[in-house]
Amino acid sequence: MNLQNDLLLRTARGEKVERPPVWLMRQAGRILPQYRALRGKLSGFKELVETPHLAAEVTIQPVDELGVDAAIIFSDILVIPEAMGLTYEMVEKKGPWFPKTIESLSDVEKLGSGENVLGELQYVFDALSVTKKELNGRVPLIGFAGAPWTIFSYMLEGSGSKTFSKARKFLYQNPTAAHLLLDKITDTTIAYLKQKVRSGANMVQVFDSWAGILPPYQYSEFAIPYIKKIVDSIEDVPVIVFSKGAWFAMDELSKLDCQVLGVDWNTKVSDLRGKLNVQQVLQGNLDPCMLYSSEENVREATLKMLNDFGGKHIANLGHGVYPDTPLDSVKTFVNTVKSYSY
Repeated sequence: MNLQNDLLLRTARGEKVERPPVWLMRQAGRILPQYRALRGKLSGFKELVETPHLAAEVTIQPVDELGVDAAIIFSDILVIPEAMGLTYEMVEKKGPWFPKTIESLSDVEKLGSGENVLGELQYVFDALSVTKKELNGRVPLIGFAGAPWTIFSYMLEGSGSKTFSKARKFLYQNPTAAHLLLDKITDTTIAYLKQKVRSGANMVQVFDSWAGILPPYQYSEFAIPYIKKIVDSIEDVPVIVFSKGAWFAMDELSKLDCQVLGVDWNTKVSDLRGKLNVQQVLQGNLDPCMLYSSEENVREATLKMLNDFGGKHIANLGHGVYPDTPLDSVKTFVNTVKSYSY
């Protein structure tokens, strides 16, 4: 099916475009009143994720409401450990929680992985297929997965953390088991993303949300090789790699065979294009908290961001949009990008 708006894909391929494309991480969510209305009728977050026609509905909501240049399938990065055998719960106002966590090599050895567990994720692939049909070629559809280190962190900690000391301790005390677990997560993620592409994803993004908590030498050992393995396996669509907080690893990340690198709001674009001479398309990087400011400030900050990147750029925030962000501010951000021209 031909896309009516292929701006995102043309940009990712490095083609000359008329303006930057724009979408937002977490654009499908509580910033939208129609999302809140739907969530209010359901038992919880996981019901929404695991019901294909509902996931499709909320995936398309920001395309209708905001006019963004891409849809990103509504799902969760933690469907991967669940498919591997580590069930999680989503606790309201607290976030994810794993009743059982990984504590030893034997725990790792018991986990399933790769194509063997794809059947547990059929609801995600069905959601992609339904969304693709209902989008009817309006915009590209993005699939995503958590990077292995981030998934590993949740499987060890059991929830979010201020220090991630359990996950980090495991790297020092059980490096062999750590690498085995990262291998299993990676194999599962590769199979998962390939099936997402077969189900209709035009592009995929790998989120390493907790990249910034590791020292550089550990990120080089326990994160980048596994991201590289994933990137190298995806051949048919563009790949975005977003390692939040990993400004120290941008030189290494820029050597990956991905088309787009995500940039958080703490990273200087001038360093990437100047000192490091990064050639990939860059995505980001407005501070999500800027959207709490006045409409005028949001517009000015967005224009400054666009000018700083100066092309080969996908406009986005430096991380996901926060749930209580004013909708009008999000619209100002999107509309400012859409009125910009090269």
